[in-house]
Amino acid sequence: MADRRSFGAAVEELSSAHHNATTLCRPFLRVLPITGVAISTLGVPFGTETVCASDKHAARIDELQFDLGEGPCWDALATRRPVLMPDLHGTVTSAWPVFLQAIGDAPVGALYAFPLVLGSLNIGAIDLYAKRPGMLSEVQVTDAVALAGLVALQVLRRTLSAQPLKQDAEADDGYSRRVVHQATGMILAQLGLSAADALLVIHGYAFSHGRSVREVAADIVARRVDFASDLNDI
Repeated sequence: MADRRSFGAAVEELSSAHHNATTLCRPFLRVLPITGVAISTLGVPFGTETVCASDKHAARIDELQFDLGEGPCWDALATRRPVLMPDLHGTVTSAWPVFLQAIGDAPVGALYAFPLVLGSLNIGAIDLYAKRPGMLSEVQVTDAVALAGLVALQVLRRTLSAQPLKQDAEADDGYSRRVVHQATGMILAQLGLSAADALLVIHGYAFSHGRSVREVAADIVARRVDFASDLNDI
């Protein structure tokens, strides 16, 4: 029961992180048997940078992957699935030989990466590390995936608050409002989000593709953009 209370507290903290200007890293330390966490955006259009890191080793793990262009965070985002390395130094073969060599004797026994994705939006990844080798349980992986979904929304919200969106010449007409409202309802049903978060995803998609919200909304209503199909591919 205590574990579920901790998870609930982590969900609440992440859900209000943008509004309260709190760190996105700390909630993971509440509920998972890990030593540190780093959250990053990866690639176009959100840029490649560390959003937050709980300690210097977590920050270094991110930095190495940025510099080398390989590592679990890149694989997690490319596959849109968790990448779990329960015994980092005991791995005989790996897709990231240079990354593992670069880590060297750092106090990292296990490394887990989770993608930050929303529908078709690839945003970034979360790296979690533990000093000692060990596998996350099925429940812990499920919890981490759920928390990663909340982080994806928060990172998207922070990005959009600092970036202008392409505007429609007819952004205030009645049709534009109706089509955006209809598209929001469709995303709400497809992704199981609140209306505010569904609208946020539409804005994020528009930003990532250099389009206006009205253009994207029209494509969603016409089913030329289908977030449900994108989600089913994860």
